[in-house]
Amino acid sequence: MTSESLWAAAALALLLVGVAPGLLLCARGTAVSRLIGLELLGASAIMAMVALSAAVNQSSYLIVPLVLAVLTATGTLVYTRLLTPESTAAGDAGPGNAGAGEGP
Repeated sequence: MTSESLWAAAALALLLVGVAPGLLLCARGTAVSRLIGLELLGASAIMAMVALSAAVNQSSYLIVPLVLAVLTATGTLVYTRLLTPESTAAGDAGPGNAGAGEGP
C-alpha cells in the first residue's frame, strides 16, 4: 500500500467518523450541542483536507484548511456571542451602564 492511498484512506475515515456525528449534533439538541457539532464538523473538515493534500503531494492545498481553521475559530466566537442572553429590561445595570438611570 502506498503512502498516497494511506492518506486517502485516513481522509475518508475522518470524513465518515467526524462528519456523521457532527451533522447529527448540528441538527438536533440544544444550542450548546449544536455548537459542539459545528466545532466537530470544522475540525474534521480541516483534518480531512490536510490528509487529502498529503495524499496528492500538493503542499499548496494547505492554504484552504489554514484559512478554514481561522474562520472556524472566529465563527465559534460569533456563535457563542449570539448564545449569551442579554437583558432587555431598562433598569438592569450591566457592564458599561452601571449607574445609568439612577437619580442623585
